Amino acid sequence: MAGPTGGARHRGRAGSALRPPVRAGPGVCAGPPRPPGARDHRHRPRAGAGGVRGPGRGPCARVSWRRAGAGAEVLAASVRDFVSGQQDGRAAEVAAGVKDGKWTVLQLVEALGFCLENTDPRMRGRGIQLLSQVLLQCYSQLQEKEVLHLVLFYESRLQDNHLVIPSVLQGLRALSMCEVLSPGLAVSVLKAIFQEVHVQSLLQLDRHTVYSIITNFMSTREEELKGLGANFTFGFIQVMDGEKDPRNLLVAFQIVHDLIAKDYALGPFVEELFEVTSCYFPVDFTPPPNDPHGIQREDLILSLRAVLASTTQFAEFLLPLLIEKLDSELQSAKLDSLQTLTACCAIYGQKELQEFLPSLWSSLRREVFQTASEKIETECLAALRALSACLSRSVLSSDSEDLLDSFLSSILQDCRHHLCEPDMKLVWPSAKLLQAAAGASLRTYHCITHSVLPLLLEQYTKHTQSSQRRTILEMLLGFLELQQKWGHVEEDESPLLLHQAPVCSVVFSALLDPSVQLQLVGIKALTVLGSLQGFLSSSNLELVVDHLIRLALHEEDSQSSEAAMEAAGSLAPTYPKVFSGHMVPRLEKELQSEREESYYKRHSLQQRCLQALAAVSTHTSIVKETVPILLQHFQNVQKGTKAKNTQDVISVCQSLHRVALQCQQDAEGCWYFHQTVVPCLLAMAVQAAMPESTHTLPGKALLEEEVLAAMIPVISAATTHLSPELAAQSVAHVVPLFLDGDVSFLPQNSFPCSFQPFGDGEHLETQRRLVALLMAFICSLPRDVAIPQQEWLLRELLALSCSSNCPFTATTAAKCFAGLVNKHPIGQQLDEILQLAVNRMEPSLAEGPRRTQALTLLLWVTKALVLRYHPLSSCLTDKLLGLLGDTELGPATADGFSLLMAESPDVLHKGCHADVRIMFRQRFFTDNVPKLVQGFHGAGPDVKANYLKGLSHVLNHLPKPVLVTELPTLLSLLLEALSCSDRVVQLSTLSCLHPLLLEAPQIMSLHVDTLVTKFLNLTSSPTMAVRIAALRCAHALTSLPTTVLLPYKGRVIRALAKPLDDKKRLVRKEAVAARGEWFLLGSPGR
Repeated sequence: MAGPTGGARHRGRAGSALRPPVRAGPGVCAGPPRPPGARDHRHRPRAGAGGVRGPGRGPCARVSWRRAGAGAEVLAASVRDFVSGQQDGRAAEVAAGVKDGKWTVLQLVEALGFCLENTDPRMRGRGIQLLSQVLLQCYSQLQEKEVLHLVLFYESRLQDNHLVIPSVLQGLRALSMCEVLSPGLAVSVLKAIFQEVHVQSLLQLDRHTVYSIITNFMSTREEELKGLGANFTFGFIQVMDGEKDPRNLLVAFQIVHDLIAKDYALGPFVEELFEVTSCYFPVDFTPPPNDPHGIQREDLILSLRAVLASTTQFAEFLLPLLIEKLDSELQSAKLDSLQTLTACCAIYGQKELQEFLPSLWSSLRREVFQTASEKIETECLAALRALSACLSRSVLSSDSEDLLDSFLSSILQDCRHHLCEPDMKLVWPSAKLLQAAAGASLRTYHCITHSVLPLLLEQYTKHTQSSQRRTILEMLLGFLELQQKWGHVEEDESPLLLHQAPVCSVVFSALLDPSVQLQLVGIKALTVLGSLQGFLSSSNLELVVDHLIRLALHEEDSQSSEAAMEAAGSLAPTYPKVFSGHMVPRLEKELQSEREESYYKRHSLQQRCLQALAAVSTHTSIVKETVPILLQHFQNVQKGTKAKNTQDVISVCQSLHRVALQCQQDAEGCWYFHQTVVPCLLAMAVQAAMPESTHTLPGKALLEEEVLAAMIPVISAATTHLSPELAAQSVAHVVPLFLDGDVSFLPQNSFPCSFQPFGDGEHLETQRRLVALLMAFICSLPRDVAIPQQEWLLRELLALSCSSNCPFTATTAAKCFAGLVNKHPIGQQLDEILQLAVNRMEPSLAEGPRRTQALTLLLWVTKALVLRYHPLSSCLTDKLLGLLGDTELGPATADGFSLLMAESPDVLHKGCHADVRIMFRQRFFTDNVPKLVQGFHGAGPDVKANYLKGLSHVLNHLPKPVLVTELPTLLSLLLEALSCSDRVVQLSTLSCLHPLLLEAPQIMSLHVDTLVTKFLNLTSSPTMAVRIAALRCAHALTSLPTTVLLPYKGRVIRALAKPLDDKKRLVRKEAVAARGEWFLLGSPGR
């Protein structure tokens, strides 16, 4: 390429610098002439030219000339300061002046005249640098003729000394962004660069400037550049040849991709263009540490791959290269080659692949058969699938060879016979290769399965061992799953339908096999067969139901039972009539049967019936069959005594909860479930709470805390997904039930006395417990649903939460109150109810028998306000911080910080439409942790543990990236918390430290002595959970720098010998893992 390398040959061209313009046309002077309308500064214009006297005469004119002269002097001074190298900031000032109209680009050129003519190349370079920097700021303000003359000037400067070239290129980059660039100038600039500049001898930034110029012209002057034909491609090849900097390569690869994608003429330079890009394949680049540019190896790989896989013209050069790299020993090269081959198959056809198919198949087969890398195997299978799909897409002429058939024949020939050896090593690699090819298209699927399916059915019958049959059935399952991709096909086209009977026979036989693992594969296969529309006949469907019932109810192994239930749930939406007509009645019969068996067997069978009824309820028509059965069973079991029936009632609730979750995405099913189940549960609970009932409180299963806790998620799940209209209908019944005792909407609503859960009197305590059900319903409503009598309801809940002697009732009332407050619109009503709550809490917290209830209310209200960023939340949090110093309430308050930060399962979470702002934990941390630390330092020794516990809970729920940034200031307190005798503090702190050991090893290594001592001491804790957490932390210590840990290696190994004999298996397991890592510490290769 012609162009200066050192600049010596152009050193004598200083005289061609831009001179102050003297009356000359565009082709006369060495530099650009004045823009239109500009005047020579030596010829002052006359005021009132043209015979008209304007206001420019007299004193005003003199002032104007003084200002102009002052402006010229300022510009000249700025130019001198910059050119002399004293103040680089002058360039920004000059550019700002041009933008503001203080002076023009022409005036700047005139001011630069002295340095552009200078014989010193450095002086000329500084002058052009200033002009270029100004143009980069002001290029959008240039006129067309100005751009023309500046381009001509800059092109001539490309022949100047090498010290000047970088500044010239910057100026051309600015001009390349001008919209008023005249036609032909883009071609002229690029020709000049290609001829005069040896790009690869420039610095990285200057080379990047050249690529930017080319990119700018390609985006705005595409047709002009295409007029150059293949010369443009050749010129760019010369520019890029030898590029090494990753920043420039990303731009260069994009240019090559655009050359191809936008149909620029490549001419005879296809191979040269391929060579200049493929020399970087495979990419070998490791970014330097703390690289400010953020370029990763993957960025270069993807950019280069987009180039190589962008045209079929590269195929004859690229495919041999890929085969060569596939045969290398470098895993990264293999992966890159396989991924590139997969990308190429998207545009290649049979013509490009024909010559290389045998070699490609040989390499792919070898890698799958021999590799130990799962990544390489996965990419090989993806490449094989892409090759098969590519051959399937190609349109054949009548006289051409069908490469797909011959290619698939090679695959079958090399793989099929291995399927007959289910115990051998190559059976699975062969099956995966066949499945990859079969998954490419419907045509490949038919071709492969036509040969493989009969063989697998034959081998299943031939082999009798369960392990062998399992392998064969798993391979068959892989081909069955592929059929799902193509949907329903005609019988004469599908090999699967041609072998319908033997396939069903094989699957049904697997379900009868005593091997649990074979049963599980058979259940998966059964699910796939059921998903194929039209495959199973009505008789087969009944048999499927029989097998699923048998496995779900009577199979001893729980894995098979659960898998059968899941399969029933998957198939029920496809065949709702079959399951509602055959499976549901059978399950109901089994549930109601009174066999003379032991209680354990009968109880176990009932549990499975309940689970199966819930699992199969995946279609609205089936839900309408199963829900009445579950509710009837609920009524039956809740009438018995507490000892035997509490768990039975909880089991029914769990099944109802699963049905509710499955109905949530179906509006009809969700509303049916809600209006059927919620009133029924409320009616039974109200009946049980009636004081005149024959049973006393201890014998009523429905009033047990465990049962009410199990009913809460059922009602909540049935409510969260209601539409606002339906939710409004429901709330209009439920709220009056609790406030007014209106039981008219309940089924069986003839109760012996009124329902008054908010009334006074000890005899109503059982009714008050049902506030938990009100909480489940009302706290799960959408936020925009209006709640009738809300202010009255809030006052009643507030009073109940502060006055109830039952902790369960007080807590649920407080949670319900908090849930409503969280969703309450901002305004005076909310302020009043919050003030009322504060007024009720403060006296109770100060003294009295109900301090615990007041604290519970304070915690839940604080959480409700913290979640929504309410201003009062900081005041309430300060009250909690003050209570940490209380000897009586301090420990409970410290535990309350966990409640504030953790996700609540039943209220105040996004699933129940609570107002939860993003990053509330980080905000709480920022606002309150400094206060916790300050309180700790100022607290007495008897309450310091409370502050440590609160801090530990806050940190334990904080996102780990946030915690790592704050670690240096808090680590000393965390280490002190490990010495606290409170087991909760120890466990919470260990849970907090464990991820920090892995994510911030450098900071943690500064305290290694303390950490080792603390962790080893806690491995002897009387609490199992603490021992396990301490051993995990001791294990995580090995992620710290080895040089820091080696002095402690012997001590730790000796100390970890004791927990090896711990009485708990889980502790021994952690001790073995930790001690093994410490033994390996400092070993070669670790």
